[in-house]
Amino acid sequence: MGRCTLVLLLCTALVGLLPCGYTWREYRIRRSIDLSSTNQLILDVRLPTDLVPVSYSLYLHPDLHRATFTGSVNITMLCTKRTNQITLHAHHDLRVDEVNLAVVPLPAPRGEPDAAVPAPSPLRIRRVDRVPKKPLLVIYFHDDLVVGTSYEVRLHFNGNIWENTEGIFEGKYRQRAPKPTVDGDTTKHDGDASDDDDDTLSSEHKYVGTYFRPHNARRVFPCFDEPAYKVPFQVAIVRPKTHHVLFNTELLRTEELAPGSGSPHDVIDVFERTPPMRLPGSNVTSPVVVAGLKQVRIWARSDFHANVAQVGERVRLILGKLEAYWGVALPLDKLDIVALPGFSYVKPADNWGLIVFKESELQQGYYSLAQELIYQWLGSWITPHWWSDAHVNKAIAGFLSADTAIQIDGAPEFEGKWPMTILYSIYYEFSKRYPHSRITAMKQETTCSKTELVLRMLNFTLGGDTFRQGLQKFIQHREYRTFYGDDVWEALTKQAHLDGRLCESVTVNEIVDSWITKDRIPMVRVVRAYEKGTATVTQRLYLRERPHDVPEQDKMLWWIPLVIVTQDTLDFTNTSATKWMKQVREVELDEMPAADQFIIVNPEEIGPFPVNYDERNWNMLAAYLQTEAGRHRIPPYTRAKLLHDAWNLAYAGDLNFATAFNMTLFMLHERNHLVWNPVFTLIDHIGRHIDMSAVHKKFETYVRTLLTPLYEELVGASQSTEHEESWETNLRSLAKSFLCRAGYKPCIEEAQRAFRKWMESADPEMGNPVANQYICPVFKWGTREEWEFGLQRVINFPEGRVKSERTYLLKTLAGCPSQPSKIERLLTITVLENNGNFTDNDISLIFKMLSGGSTGYTTLFNFLKNNWDTIKLRFNDRESLWDNMINSATGLFTTQEGYDLVSRLYVQHQGEFGTAEHIIEKSLKNIKEETKWSDENLPVIEQWLDTFLATNGVANQKFYG
Repeated sequence: MGRCTLVLLLCTALVGLLPCGYTWREYRIRRSIDLSSTNQLILDVRLPTDLVPVSYSLYLHPDLHRATFTGSVNITMLCTKRTNQITLHAHHDLRVDEVNLAVVPLPAPRGEPDAAVPAPSPLRIRRVDRVPKKPLLVIYFHDDLVVGTSYEVRLHFNGNIWENTEGIFEGKYRQRAPKPTVDGDTTKHDGDASDDDDDTLSSEHKYVGTYFRPHNARRVFPCFDEPAYKVPFQVAIVRPKTHHVLFNTELLRTEELAPGSGSPHDVIDVFERTPPMRLPGSNVTSPVVVAGLKQVRIWARSDFHANVAQVGERVRLILGKLEAYWGVALPLDKLDIVALPGFSYVKPADNWGLIVFKESELQQGYYSLAQELIYQWLGSWITPHWWSDAHVNKAIAGFLSADTAIQIDGAPEFEGKWPMTILYSIYYEFSKRYPHSRITAMKQETTCSKTELVLRMLNFTLGGDTFRQGLQKFIQHREYRTFYGDDVWEALTKQAHLDGRLCESVTVNEIVDSWITKDRIPMVRVVRAYEKGTATVTQRLYLRERPHDVPEQDKMLWWIPLVIVTQDTLDFTNTSATKWMKQVREVELDEMPAADQFIIVNPEEIGPFPVNYDERNWNMLAAYLQTEAGRHRIPPYTRAKLLHDAWNLAYAGDLNFATAFNMTLFMLHERNHLVWNPVFTLIDHIGRHIDMSAVHKKFETYVRTLLTPLYEELVGASQSTEHEESWETNLRSLAKSFLCRAGYKPCIEEAQRAFRKWMESADPEMGNPVANQYICPVFKWGTREEWEFGLQRVINFPEGRVKSERTYLLKTLAGCPSQPSKIERLLTITVLENNGNFTDNDISLIFKMLSGGSTGYTTLFNFLKNNWDTIKLRFNDRESLWDNMINSATGLFTTQEGYDLVSRLYVQHQGEFGTAEHIIEKSLKNIKEETKWSDENLPVIEQWLDTFLATNGVANQKFYG
């Protein structure tokens, strides 16, 4: 469509922070591309390049009562190649008047108007086609268009206004009506009224808007709906006189409708021409001068004003930081920010000069606001040339918005987790045998996240000043143009060479390509030669999942910066690379510290890769972290990294588990939530893997020993202070949850007391008064009576209650018990007795939950084995259920004992598995691989746990089991 998007909102009484009601339409110069929606567009059919748009004149007339719209568009375009057709995007839902369309050649510009020159005649059209299964409108002519000539295509169209957020959509919200006071004035009501169900105090209002990202403009009018085209728009919008319109640009004038062209209660708003865009591949340019931002306006319904009172100040702070960073003022003369009630899209609509947020998002800190404001520079002002460059655009915005938020107030909204949250997810996803499970949308998001981490790595290793000046070079002279991803890396390369931060033979492009073109990350191993004062560093593909049989993994190499901190200096401020691994398998490091001092490679997670060491270096780190002074000399991010790397490398089979467990000993005294955050995931991963073995009970005791001091200290702290940070609340909740799972007696007893109130209530079907956190501990460690009470609540669940409550109960009934008898009872009712209160979806959910622990899947396996004929008959025509049961019952064993069980079942019923034949065969292969892991690691884990438990003496602690 020419990099634009039109968002129009028409509302009946949405009162803004400015003293006016508003209805709004917003036309936007299309911005950054939402990766979750564009994965299919990377392979989208490109429009022919024989015509390029020069400008649009768009007229829209929405009918709020009929939920329809009509409109017209005149598109000026330049012919650059010989052709006899014009191809435009037009969605199948858009009805285009194919009879009353015209294409007119435009005369070449002259010095003086010549009244004698007749108006050009429309071209002779041969036919107009709508391409089947493609959102294309093609106009064919009898004669070829003339190269170098401009043409104007004039089209009329109409369509529907939808409830979903695509194209033109409608929404509604409720708002408290002002209460009259004694003297007749009105009183404003602050606060969020969205939960007010009293119809006498609230009224319903509607609005209409447009959402064109990333490819929905074609739903509203025929256009060149591709990101490479950046052209100006002249827009006119019809509205009722009682309404208000917001648009990307300011209102130019309001006109009366021509007689007979609409309701006498309607008028036309004509808006200032949007900023002109330079057209790639043509010589058509339209320079523009922007005076700078004059005003920022915040819009919200009147009873939401208090919730957005600080938004204006936050915007000013962010804009100050961003303008200093880019070295360019925001290229706008106005900016409207809207808290839109009922806006359902997952992301804000960050349009040129008009940003639309969910109400809840606009109440949050600085990050989301900063991200949308960055898109005004990078996305609207300059734009990715095609969808495949979108990840660079989004990654830069993500990195800079986090950096900006942290600079302003430390970003408490992150709770210190950025970038660790996305980093850990990248570690887990890219270390799978099959990343993304071949889900393209997920691949787009993880590629973007990895690119963001690579930008962070470059910011560290090239230096913050060089990185910022490189981005400034990139954005200079590109106003209203498009860019390719390589343009960013070339600008950074030039600045890095100029500042001497990168040798002349190396480019940032090479470095970045080695990271973002592979759905993988590397692992670095450092083996020190202590007597020589050197170290050998090698890199290879990082894999956690077994077997490690990824094709061509030996050919995968990265550009890796080796940033090193030594014990004798512990300087974490110098983030320059000591040496780069230039896509080579191995390098040597000299000038290592003394043999009794450790080194840390990649501190603060500068690059997105784990690091392994020789055992001696690991043990020196473990010992140092157990000292009070030493622990505090290593920053929290680095402490978290060392712990996270050690456990994940052990899980992957690259590190002895005894060494990994040694790295957890300092956690007995660690209280920083950043260091604790990854621990719970690691406990869960290891716990699930060893769940079937006799070692598991010892592991649970270890977990309880590790978490009890932390939890009891957090409980004491919460009782002595009125207010606590959200991270403290979250950390205490996590510690409590894991302690409950591990059988911490005070926790179980608290849960049972809360559950007893529900059991003793007069009408337990009316609702669940028990917090969700209590239900699983009761079903796991509680009595059969308590579990049966929960089962009856599922069976007798009333129709009128929220279905998600029943789903949660069913999940916990199946997934939490540690006693096989409870699970057998549930399976008997649902599978053998075919109880009508349970649907096939319920049974599938039960199977899924039983796969979460050895009690569940072992009981399910025995149930299948003992009732084979009956179950086979029950699921004879329910293949999906049968497949799910075989998968959950056979796929999770990790020991030789489990392999033998599944193998005997397979032999006994060979040829009877039907659609699940390949499932059990795959299960046997996976169990064999996991059995090797168990044989190698379980004895090591058990020996370490025996020593730990004997040293720490746990006999007198308060635990179940």
